Amino acid sequence: MWDRLVFSKIKGMLGGRVHFMGSGASPLSPDVMDFLRVCFGCQVIEGYGMTETSCLISCMDKGDNLSGHVGSPNPACEIKLVDVPEMNYTSEDQPYPRGEICVRGPVLFQGYYKDEVQTKEVIDGDGWLHTGDIGLWLPGGRLKIIDRKKNIFKLAQGEYIAPEKIENVYTKCKFVSQCFIYGDSLNSCLVAIVSVDPDVLKDWATSEAIKYENLGHLCNDPRARAAVLTEMDAIGREAQLRGFEFAKSVTLVVEPFTMENDLLTPTFKASFIILQMIKRPQAKAYFSAAISNMKGERKPSTCKVTSNGDSTSLRSDPVQGFLGRQELKGADSSYPEEPISIRPAPQTEDEVESVSLLHHPTYLTSL
Repeated sequence: MWDRLVFSKIKGMLGGRVHFMGSGASPLSPDVMDFLRVCFGCQVIEGYGMTETSCLISCMDKGDNLSGHVGSPNPACEIKLVDVPEMNYTSEDQPYPRGEICVRGPVLFQGYYKDEVQTKEVIDGDGWLHTGDIGLWLPGGRLKIIDRKKNIFKLAQGEYIAPEKIENVYTKCKFVSQCFIYGDSLNSCLVAIVSVDPDVLKDWATSEAIKYENLGHLCNDPRARAAVLTEMDAIGREAQLRGFEFAKSVTLVVEPFTMENDLLTPTFKASFIILQMIKRPQAKAYFSAAISNMKGERKPSTCKVTSNGDSTSLRSDPVQGFLGRQELKGADSSYPEEPISIRPAPQTEDEVESVSLLHHPTYLTSL
C-alpha cells in the first residue's frame, strides 16, 4: 500500500523504470542503503575498487539484502587480508578476521608511469597490491571495509584528506600546542582535537574578562572554542587550505599528546629534526566521545528538487555526508496532500558542494 500511495511518487522522480542503483566512491551507511531501497523500490548494490585494479575489486551479489558491506570478490581477482599488528588487526580476530586488503590478479595495473619506487611500495614481490584499506570477512564471503592503514582518507563527497598537512598548518595558531584532525568517508567535513597552549588561552580569557575556575573549565567554554576556531580559520586561509580541509568544529583539551598516554610515537630524528607522530587509531579511540559530540553539533541543510511545479526538499544526514542542489524535472507532479517526513537523523553542514545523488546519503521530505 505504501509503495503505491507514497513511494511511487518518489520512484516517479527518476522516471519510474529504475531496476537497480549502484553506489561507489564513498561508502553508503547501512541505514541510508536500506532507506534508498525502500524509497525507490529497487535493488541497491555497492561496490569497491581502485584505479589500480581496473576499478572493481568486489561487488554485492544480486539479491543480497544485507547492508553494510561491499560484497564478494570480483571473479577476476583474489583478495586476502594481511595482519596489521600495529593497529591490532589480525587474521585471528574474533568474531571475524581483519587485516589490510590485498588484491592480486589480471585486473591489476602494471605500475605507476615512470615511478618504479612507488610501484614497489604498493605491489609486493608476490604480486599482491596493498590497498591501504582495512577490511574484515563477514559470513558468506562478504567484504566489509572498516578503516585505513595509511594516513590519507576520503570524505563523504569524495575528497581526499592528508591530515598531517592540515595539522601542521593549525599548529601555527597561537592557541594550538598540538592538533589532531579527524574525518572519515561517512562524514562531509573535518573536526579537530586541540591541545591548547595554557598561557595563551589564559591571557585571552583575561583580555576578554572571562572568569573560569580552572583551565579545563575554560576549555569547555563555548566562547573559548569559538575564539580558537576563528583563529584556526584565519591561519587556514593564510595557508590557502581548500574549503573541505577546514575543521568545522573543535574540542579543546588541557592534556598534551604524549608517549605516556599512548598518543605519540617514540621520538626519532630525521635530518637533525626531532619528530613525533600522532598515533591515529589510538587518538581516534581516546577522543571518541569528543568526536561524536562534535558530529552532533551540526545543523541540517536542505535543497529544493522541483517537479512540474511541485517541490521536494532533500535533507541530508550530516554525519553521513552529502549534499548539494539537484534539479529533477518531468516526473509525476502529483504528491500526497499531507506532509510526509522521512528523516532518520538530523544535522549537516550548511555549506556543501554539489555531489551525485546516487553516491551520497539523501533523505527526502515531501512538502
